[in-house]
Amino acid sequence: MAVQSWYHHFDVRACHYNTERLCVAAIALFNDGRTGVEEIASGLIEMFPAPYLLKIKAPTSMAVY
Repeated sequence: MAVQSWYHHFDVRACHYNTERLCVAAIALFNDGRTGVEEIASGLIEMFPAPYLLKIKAPTSMAVY
């Protein structure tokens, strides 16, 4: 739901590439203590405030540590 909220917020169509990166980021946010859907969605919007930033700021496995 949080990833869907991110897509809805920016009114962009979902794609596999972006969804994969958003899910990794959502899991990292959850592991950092954000447990509510709205908390995770707002964290995703803060982390990626524009859709093109997914290609620039995509989290890596090292970023999730």
